[in-house]
Amino acid sequence: MVGRMMRMSLCAAVVAGAMISLPVRAQDASPGEIAEAMEVADSLSLAFEHAGAVVSPAVVTVRSATRVTMDDRVMVDPFADSPLREFFGDEFFRRFQGVPRQQGGHRSFVRRGQGTGFIVDSDGLVLTNNHVVDGATEVEVQLADGREFRAEIVGTDPSTDLALLRIDAGGLPTVRWGDSEDLRPGEWVVAVGNPFGLTSTITAGIVSATGRSRVGIADYEDFIQTDAAINPGNSGGPLVNLRGEVVGVNTAIASRNGGNLGVGFAIPSNLARDIMERLATDGKVTRGWLGVMIQDLNEGLSESFGFEGTDGVLIGEVLDGGPAASGGLMAGDIVTAFNGEKVSSLDDFRMMVAQTRPGTTVPVRVFRDGEWMTLRVTIGTREDEAGGGPAPEQDETLGMELRDLDEQTAEELGVEDGVLVSQVDPLGDASRSGLRAGDVITHVNGKRVRSVSQLRRMLREADLSKGVRLRVRTDGAQRFVFLRTG
Repeated sequence: MVGRMMRMSLCAAVVAGAMISLPVRAQDASPGEIAEAMEVADSLSLAFEHAGAVVSPAVVTVRSATRVTMDDRVMVDPFADSPLREFFGDEFFRRFQGVPRQQGGHRSFVRRGQGTGFIVDSDGLVLTNNHVVDGATEVEVQLADGREFRAEIVGTDPSTDLALLRIDAGGLPTVRWGDSEDLRPGEWVVAVGNPFGLTSTITAGIVSATGRSRVGIADYEDFIQTDAAINPGNSGGPLVNLRGEVVGVNTAIASRNGGNLGVGFAIPSNLARDIMERLATDGKVTRGWLGVMIQDLNEGLSESFGFEGTDGVLIGEVLDGGPAASGGLMAGDIVTAFNGEKVSSLDDFRMMVAQTRPGTTVPVRVFRDGEWMTLRVTIGTREDEAGGGPAPEQDETLGMELRDLDEQTAEELGVEDGVLVSQVDPLGDASRSGLRAGDVITHVNGKRVRSVSQLRRMLREADLSKGVRLRVRTDGAQRFVFLRTG
């Protein structure tokens, strides 16, 4: 109701602005114009107040303590040379970091951390970030009403940086979940948490972007980016819309100085809720596994396969005995849909597979050799959760050095044959196309390559201005590279 009233007031202001010209100076405004402006401001203020009031009772402070033991030869106090010591004093650092204790030739101290969490079940389940409690020997939760409880870690998922805690309490206030799929850039959001230990802090901003990945924070990333102020201590707190619904879990900031610079990241509520439910049920997260090496498409690769556009992912390698191999997927297949959902990029595909329950059979739409087909694949379980030689030949045209593989090098690299790329000019065509030192080129346009001389002949016969498709072995994994000059 509040959100609807605010939008109606804003619309009225826009209409009014079209009919009258707003005064340049406030003292020139009529009483009616001032009243109208105040109504709009009050409506917006009321919406923020409502969002904070709805969620704050369920927001908690999470404190962790970790016993760290170090050798006498290692400096115990990590803040010994901190410029903040002169400002805050020694007592602050002793309280924050813990008093070093002597233990038979080793020094130990208690490393303390603090973050935020929020209650997701009235019987005492609390969701927070994994990095808030990672490695902790003791975890304590303080409720908004001041009560404190020792917390048990139900389960953690480092791959998404989430953790679920349990406290011995009942009848607790809980958050309301929102649908993160409905978020749009420009939408108002509120971050609630305990930055720098300042409890029940509310900051406001907008959704700057959605679907942020490859940020380098977690293994599986699909972040909401926001300019709502997020600072140390906010980790694990809720990001809410103006209806007071949780749409994200505040996780990290991009910062040069450790403070807020207007670029914060939150885990979407839909992903967080799925992980929370798995942790509550199993105490861990078991992810789906397909058994393929994949890569994004570019225009050159797409053209070489006769495929239009760059939406989808290219399978570079299918692991023997894996679910993909059993389901009929092959290297060179372009996947455009998974379980009925469109696949746009590598990150989309990884998340779709990971969130599919092992044992589930799903349809996979692929483009192969100019034809479309739908394969049915049964998803497996990720296993991690259950020198010398010939002188190189310089190719100055492409900017790389090539070497024939001897038996020992081939065995070390895990290949039968191919051509080793021993050096790459960072300004050359090879580097721009994606080749790296240590790559082994095994195929050119689908044909096997066994020597440098054979590779050179195949490249001479090809029109490199239009490009050729290479199959390459990189760090034990297979991928495709589209090599083109100019």
